[in-house]
Amino acid sequence: MPLSFRRWLPGLLLTAALPAIAHADGPAYGPELQGFEYPYTVKHFAFQSQGQSLQMGYMDVAAHGKANGRSIVLMHGKNFCGATWDSSIKALSEAGYRVIAPDQIGFCTSSKPEHYQYSFQQLATNTQQLLKALGIQKATLLGHSTGGMLATRYALQYPEQVEQLAMVNPIGLEDWKALGVPYRTIDQWYERELKLTADSIRTYERNTYYEGRWKPEFDRWVDMLAGLNKGPGQKQVAWNSALIYDMIFTQPVYYEFKNLKMPTLLLIGTSDSTAIGSDIASPEVKAKLGHYDVLGKEVAKLIPHSTLVEFPGMGHAPQMEEPQQFHQALLAWLSKNNPVQ
Repeated sequence: MPLSFRRWLPGLLLTAALPAIAHADGPAYGPELQGFEYPYTVKHFAFQSQGQSLQMGYMDVAAHGKANGRSIVLMHGKNFCGATWDSSIKALSEAGYRVIAPDQIGFCTSSKPEHYQYSFQQLATNTQQLLKALGIQKATLLGHSTGGMLATRYALQYPEQVEQLAMVNPIGLEDWKALGVPYRTIDQWYERELKLTADSIRTYERNTYYEGRWKPEFDRWVDMLAGLNKGPGQKQVAWNSALIYDMIFTQPVYYEFKNLKMPTLLLIGTSDSTAIGSDIASPEVKAKLGHYDVLGKEVAKLIPHSTLVEFPGMGHAPQMEEPQQFHQALLAWLSKNNPVQ
């Protein structure tokens, strides 16, 4: 594709001080989200992948209070970042967990390579290398949205390293292409991503994630995503986003839920209607997609050692919508299914 991207020097420090650029319609951030404030210190893991020097931004938050000796890895969604786990990091840390919240390659504070073969296997491998470098041999995984697909792939790829698996409104509870959603090319995704604005992001999330509802605190995350997409790295951000959407659409994990061996928790806001490609699906196909009130129950039956917790009336991100209720349910399950008890 005839794209001209700025090439970043290998080993470029993502901590370079690039301030947010003020715009009338909100801030603009650097290509690795420079200028956006994270709730905890962002560190960087440098590694080689596909012949390139890349860096993963991540937060490593120690247990506050009495440590329980366990680690939990938080995997963010497509329109989210490690920063959006802020309340969960606090709740889990206070409960005694060491919390690792990485930004995957292509997202947020991490590298946006010009050429990269995206797969959930590759992202799982990257994350496993990070955990190995941090001395973490076993962990609990908590994946949200696209992070739920990644957490599933990681658990299938490294089952001996995953003590527990928890997923929050994971996408991929259905195979959209098998249900008749048309294929959108990477070039089409790229053109779509170049047109993103804060208003379009807010409208999509309000209608799809929260069934028309909105809370003022969600605007910070809209500005984060919109600011990244309209900053000086707009083209490389949009191109990586297009590649990632293609990965999500073409690499289902749905057929392998039956192979998960560890205790697994599904945390489902039942008002969510997220479905990749539903905007270009026929009315007949669209009507069949994204029914989380049904999908959660169906997938819970496919996973051998599963527990389903539903949040009636909540949307795509119950951990952000009603943090206290969400974390009470999560921590109760984690304690009950503690593998070292």
